[in-house]
Amino acid sequence: MASNDMKSASKTYESFIGTLKWSVPLIALIALIVVILIAE
Repeated sequence: MASNDMKSASKTYESFIGTLKWSVPLIALIALIVVILIAE
């Protein structure tokens, strides 16, 4: 039971990291665009 839970948690964690890899640069880009728009 415990090993199955660990396998499941590991899979969730990997998908979370995978999501972060593309969402963090995307958020940074959006923030940059907003800052540029405000600056002008």
